[in-house]
Amino acid sequence: MPSSPFAHLVRVMTFTLAVIATTPVTAQGLVATHRISAAVASELVAAAVTACKQKNYNVTAVVLDIDGVRQALLRGDGAGIATLEVAYDKAFTSISTRSDTGALVDRFKTATPSQFFLKTPHMLLLQGAIVIKVGEEPIGALGVSGAPGGDKDEACARAALDGVADRLK
Repeated sequence: MPSSPFAHLVRVMTFTLAVIATTPVTAQGLVATHRISAAVASELVAAAVTACKQKNYNVTAVVLDIDGVRQALLRGDGAGIATLEVAYDKAFTSISTRSDTGALVDRFKTATPSQFFLKTPHMLLLQGAIVIKVGEEPIGALGVSGAPGGDKDEACARAALDGVADRLK
């Protein structure tokens, strides 16, 4: 007995739905990214403040995500009030340029900073912030302020990042 057009349509629709249901879904137009967890961001700022405190430096540390959003902030005991903004601005500069601020300082010793630095709010050309990466993908920045020199701020940031590096893979 020949099947009706309706029965044929039902079979075609059933087959189509089965194919769709078993095909892996990939969202075109979406970008997969990595994010720093709240726990790791908190650990980073605590470790940076602790590393500097062990050297008798009173600092503030801040972690920004890839979008420049503050993920964690810790003002260490005795850290000056200006360290809050300076640590943020260092981290903002680092994530905006995808460069450690120490490398930027070195670069601009022989070249004039671009209009990007001169016109963008929160850009600060001081050593003391490092990019946080997963492989080669920047996912955030850690800025430190308050030690007697940006090289010392950066050393505390690096010590903190070294402590969580195994979890950023």
